[in-house]
Amino acid sequence: MTMLDGTVVNVALPRIGADFDVPLSALQWTITAYMLPLAGLILLGGGLGDRYGRRRIFMIGVAWFAAASVLCGLAPNDGALIAARALQGVGGALLTPGSLALVQGTFRAQDRAKAVGLWSGLGGVATSVGPFLGGWLVDGPGWRWIFYINAPLALAVLLLAVRWVPESRDWQATGRFDVAGAALAALGLAGITYALIDATGGFGPTVIAAVLAGLLFTALFVRREGRTGHPMLPLGMFRVKLFTSVNLVTLCLYAAIGGVFFLLPTQLQNGLGYEALAAGVASLPITILMMLLSGPAGALAQRIGPRPLLTLGPLVAAVGLVLLRRVHPGGSYWADVLPAVVVLGFGMSMFVAPLTATVLASVDVRRAGIASGVNNAAARVAQLLAVAALPLAVGLSGSGYRTVSTVDHAFGEAVLICAGLMVLGAAVSWFTVPPDVLRPAEDTPHARPECTVHGAPALPPLEPGRRRDAGPLPGPGGPPGPEGDGAAPA
Repeated sequence: MTMLDGTVVNVALPRIGADFDVPLSALQWTITAYMLPLAGLILLGGGLGDRYGRRRIFMIGVAWFAAASVLCGLAPNDGALIAARALQGVGGALLTPGSLALVQGTFRAQDRAKAVGLWSGLGGVATSVGPFLGGWLVDGPGWRWIFYINAPLALAVLLLAVRWVPESRDWQATGRFDVAGAALAALGLAGITYALIDATGGFGPTVIAAVLAGLLFTALFVRREGRTGHPMLPLGMFRVKLFTSVNLVTLCLYAAIGGVFFLLPTQLQNGLGYEALAAGVASLPITILMMLLSGPAGALAQRIGPRPLLTLGPLVAAVGLVLLRRVHPGGSYWADVLPAVVVLGFGMSMFVAPLTATVLASVDVRRAGIASGVNNAAARVAQLLAVAALPLAVGLSGSGYRTVSTVDHAFGEAVLICAGLMVLGAAVSWFTVPPDVLRPAEDTPHARPECTVHGAPALPPLEPGRRRDAGPLPGPGGPPGPEGDGAAPA
């Protein structure tokens, strides 16, 4: 549901803008209001799952998300919609961390890469199917149903979780929750995001004040995380070079993805005159490729190492983004749109699963939750900033998103910027990711599933500095901080 909502709203933005008669900034806030609490609170949500049970917090988040979705559908104006979207983001921050942590803690070491690959692939499918499903709903019963549909999905998820999902938690999780850290992170992101969106109207005093406030809160967040005994974000994890570099790759790749999926539906609908459903169907090849290739890509990365796929995949995706520049009013879908989305989808299928698996392999398996949470937060922050900054970078503001020539010019510039981000991510992968990081460990007694069923720990606590599946923990002095939780992006 969370990955679907990350893109399903995009295809409805032109219709929402027309119904509420609002400028582009209101549409940007419709997206960023959801991503802000999701990015700022996801690590806190992971910590709650560690302490009180990942399945329990997951189910609370699902119910919260569904209730907020109904409020989105009932919104009478853009202000109410933005507020309800923020509540949706809080629910997403509760439910998202447990999803991957439960998968990571249940499977044996030699099966994790395949399981994570399937998890990533299904998440990617949800991300890509959003435009198609959104277009069908927008052209049919109306854009409000893109939110109402989450209610029956949530009910199905809750029933399946009760029946099939075992409880899992970190029995060593202690200490206070870093609520202040989560608040400072959210405020820092909010200030920077507000400045980027408001700057399309000029760099006035409000923009400058928002930038300064965002930077101040961000600095206070980093300072707090370095001093508190139980940080939401253990800064010591970034002493592991692979963990740091893979998160930099995530920032580059998901900024590009977030930017293109934000502007592509607008280009197809307002620039080329597509109906919402046609705009959704136009990107259907991405869905098909993600469904077919993400799982095999995860298995291939385990055999040959992630570096080739994390380098070649973004480069292929960059070619697809450059091809999207040929999409102009009056152009042909078969000659212009289809080749671009096929190449883009093929490239994304190559790097999504290996990226997630590499993040998890960079740290001790007990720290998979916090590692995946940091990576998920990095992906959300990247998409958040891309939605806020890309229109500013290409000169799209106000009601310009309704003008064919303005949208066409802005989209052509935007895809080149996104392609550059893909190339940058490929370069970082090639120079920093070792070739054998995903090599499966032997199935020793220490590599059994780290799962908790019916409240009993499956394994005794690990010795400090040891991994269940790969020997000593990389980095100086063993684990750099307390445990946490989170979820990786798709």
